[in-house]
Amino acid sequence: MDLREEAFYDITTPYGYGGPRISDCKEGAKAELVAAFHHAFEEYCLQENIISEFVRFHPLFTNAQDFESCYELTFRRYTTGTNLKDFDDPIKSEFSRSKQKSVQKALKAGVEYRVIVNPPDLKEFKHLYYETMNRRGAASVYYFDDAYFDGLLKSFGPSIVVVEVVYEGKIIASGLNFAYGKFIHIHLSGTLQEYQDLSSAFVMRYALVLWGKEHGMELIHEGGGLTGKPDDPLYLFKKQFGKNTEFSFYVSYKVWNQKVYDLLCDSVGVDKEHASFPAYRSAPLKLVKE
Repeated sequence: MDLREEAFYDITTPYGYGGPRISDCKEGAKAELVAAFHHAFEEYCLQENIISEFVRFHPLFTNAQDFESCYELTFRRYTTGTNLKDFDDPIKSEFSRSKQKSVQKALKAGVEYRVIVNPPDLKEFKHLYYETMNRRGAASVYYFDDAYFDGLLKSFGPSIVVVEVVYEGKIIASGLNFAYGKFIHIHLSGTLQEYQDLSSAFVMRYALVLWGKEHGMELIHEGGGLTGKPDDPLYLFKKQFGKNTEFSFYVSYKVWNQKVYDLLCDSVGVDKEHASFPAYRSAPLKLVKE
């Protein structure tokens, strides 16, 4: 096999969560359906020269468990969110007491908020977001360009929900969220550091909860932390808005063409069980001929 004569690929779930999902199935037929999917997708991958796949399963849909006979699951971390469906007062039931007090203090101090659905542009949001990324010394991957935000407006406009926190006529925080079906997904946010004492990040969550509850949404998904550690600072922060709500996030590392996978690993001199996946990407690839 001369790998120089053909193009080969590896695939991954786009940024966020996904994976295969069963939308409808006859009772008792799930195992048969998953087996049929496995066979069909394996054939597709071989035909299209897809070597391997990295899957991020969706924690809300629990689709990982449906496909555990097809994919070997790896627990990555817990995610959290605010349950709007099961609590008459999600603020009281899901927010930590300290965050409830902080929000009330901010509102009494004159902090206001507004919720904008399908915004005409994201100019104000981008300003706050980039300032926050600069302050935190964020990696370049988090500096989404104008084309990215323009694409969001074009593709998901009616599903975009922007929350702006205002103090004395000035926007001091802004959050970009997606509302689809019964779920709200928190995506990105930005704040002005000089107004941190006004708890603008907490007020954003408060406003989104009120809007979501009013519009019949069932859950605001916060996501997880940067690591799977139970004391991850980002996760603990998010948990303060979902103290009763938790989901399991699974991933899977799947090799669909073992022969080519092994050949590529051998060509760059890496162990097939290397911590990185796919292993052959952990070192520069060479032209390979078997």
